[in-house]
Amino acid sequence: MKAVVVTKEGVGVQEVDIPEPKNNEILVKVYACGLNRADLVVASGGAHGASGGPGTIVGMEFSGEIVAVGLDVKGFSIGDRVMCSGSSTWAEYAVADYGRAIKIPNNNMDYLKASTYPIALATMHNAIVTAGNFIKGQSILIQGASSGVGLMGLQVAKHLDAKIVIGTTTKPDKFEKLKSFGADIVVNSKDSDWVDQVLSVTNGEGVDLIIDQLSGYTVNQNMQATKIKGRIVNVGRLAGGTTEFNCDLHALRRIHYEGVTFRTRSIEEIRNVYSNMWNDFEKLVETGELSLPVEKVFDFKDVAEALSYMSNNQHFGKLVLKL
Repeated sequence: MKAVVVTKEGVGVQEVDIPEPKNNEILVKVYACGLNRADLVVASGGAHGASGGPGTIVGMEFSGEIVAVGLDVKGFSIGDRVMCSGSSTWAEYAVADYGRAIKIPNNNMDYLKASTYPIALATMHNAIVTAGNFIKGQSILIQGASSGVGLMGLQVAKHLDAKIVIGTTTKPDKFEKLKSFGADIVVNSKDSDWVDQVLSVTNGEGVDLIIDQLSGYTVNQNMQATKIKGRIVNVGRLAGGTTEFNCDLHALRRIHYEGVTFRTRSIEEIRNVYSNMWNDFEKLVETGELSLPVEKVFDFKDVAEALSYMSNNQHFGKLVLKL
């Protein structure tokens, strides 16, 4: 089969063996693959400290049709249309644990659209509902709101009846677009007074919850923008994974600061995340109330162009590879 493989020169489409599904896995004929920021790290030859050098197949999100099921797989059959997350997924065939697979909820949804959902839905449900302990009527700020995952976060917050939803972006031309996806207020996280802007719309208190996809330069400012005894959930490190942390500010504001990642979760924990998410969001996905725009679709062979397009950070919504 053809797959997107990391080489010393970058990424390229190469012939590799079709994977064999383990007892807990499904084998899927892949029709579309969603792009995510973490794919840039793997494609460049590293994976946040994990194995990601030459020979690694890129990708973590895809959709397609099941062609084989392992002996221990529950709830899925050959022929099911599914959207999944996993690893080594940018290929003509990919495997996924059955707990990371979701049946495409209706016949009106095509594979391109389906490939945009798994990572965004699982990440934001876990960050906002579970780790964030979000309660109806609270205020929320999504750092990095113009990413696919961020756009999903805005919609989830609005669906959960947030009192005020704030999104951040460093691209002023995206302000109005973010408002169309649920942001009541949009601020530029590079503005020197963005914290003051947040405080001005929250009675000087700050927000109840920040979902931080940036880290880096925003870490201490986030604490200034968070209500005393509020919460910050660290989801991503797009602005840098190492920075100076103001421990005194953290203590003074008595902030609950939690980091989340799927990389150190057991498969049982991941299955639980997906099960809880789908219990809450299935109908919203089916009706289109939770949905992500697909800005551009690339042919599978043009994967290097697709990665470059994402790296330039000019898009709004999801980029997809089509097989």
